[in-house]
Amino acid sequence: MASRATYTALTPEYAEFPNCVGDVRGSPFSRMEVENAPGTSSSSLRREVSGGQLKEQESDHDEDDDEQGSIQLLDHEDDEQAAVGCVGKTRRGAGRVLGKAKDAVKANTGLLLVAASQLFFSMMNAAVKQLNSIDPPVSTLEVIAVRMSITLVCCIVYMLATKIPDPFLGPKGVRGLLAFRGFIGWFGLFGVYYSLEYLSLSDATVLTFLSPMCTAIAGTIFLGENFTRREAFAGIVSLVGVILIARPTALFGESAHAPQVEKGTPTDRLVAVGVALIGVLGATGAYTTIRAIGKRAHALHSMVFFSTLCVVVSTIGMLATKQPFIIPQRLDWAVLFVLIGIFGFVAQLLLTMGLQRETAGRGSMAIYTQVVFASIFERVFFHAVPSALSVVGTVLILSSAIYVALTKNHYPENGQ
Repeated sequence: MASRATYTALTPEYAEFPNCVGDVRGSPFSRMEVENAPGTSSSSLRREVSGGQLKEQESDHDEDDDEQGSIQLLDHEDDEQAAVGCVGKTRRGAGRVLGKAKDAVKANTGLLLVAASQLFFSMMNAAVKQLNSIDPPVSTLEVIAVRMSITLVCCIVYMLATKIPDPFLGPKGVRGLLAFRGFIGWFGLFGVYYSLEYLSLSDATVLTFLSPMCTAIAGTIFLGENFTRREAFAGIVSLVGVILIARPTALFGESAHAPQVEKGTPTDRLVAVGVALIGVLGATGAYTTIRAIGKRAHALHSMVFFSTLCVVVSTIGMLATKQPFIIPQRLDWAVLFVLIGIFGFVAQLLLTMGLQRETAGRGSMAIYTQVVFASIFERVFFHAVPSALSVVGTVLILSSAIYVALTKNHYPENGQ
């Protein structure tokens, strides 16, 4: 028979367990033993259990707080990333727009230069108009001679300062073309000024702006350049815009203008129309020759030949017709002459640079923008209010110029 000690050791009811609540919870007899354990009361047990539950609740609250803090931190990081993403998208969008703008300017550099030249031509013409209102009046040949003398001096000084080779004769191989450009260009310049003496401004403007279309045709015939149907359409629309702005009496009647007295007889007017048409041919020849020269000569080489021949031919013309040379007697008279020379120099420089970089047809289309600038200067300096037809004509010209610029690279070179 087993001893009591052995029986006690093998019997679960009397086995000794550690006084650890966590260790006795798993036993089916834990409650009985814990309640009968010496020194352990039910109230202390409840306190321990309550304390454990409180600790567990506090731990759960701490975990919830940590989780909420983590969520808030993630939300803050997401907001920062979203803000950075928006800034990045904005910068990329602005970069794309800027890149497209640069590409557009690069693709239409020649067209923009020609358009800028028309701004300075308009400023020059405004100065000429103001000069004609000052006594004593100045002849057309003297205006050309003085203006081109200032242009010649500016060209030579700039070429010598920048050490451009062959400043007087130009590069070999294109000297004949340079001389022809200068000679034929004089007829274009003289035709404009002479026609203004006997024709109204509107009639002379319409005749002058036949040159862009003639230049496009000449470039196609003599240079084999591309002149698309779209460019021809834009040229016709621009010419319509010029007519709406100029409103020649032959098309719109006397009511389209204020009463205007023209100098000379009907014969003088007929001669002026003929001279204006010769001026159109001269401008056409000058623009086409500049395009033929291209970049084989500096733009200032062309201007040196042009200004030199203009001074020589105008001086000979004044001597042959015995026209007196009027010397400035007033400060504003002299200032206007200087401004005419400077504006003419900048205008010719930009025009030559533009036509060197652009086809004759497209480049000549930008010449129509001169009418827009002239309308603005008439409003600002001479307080002439544009009519509704003038506004429509301006919109047509600008729309055509923008259309030609935007469609340059969209079509193949065969003109289709």
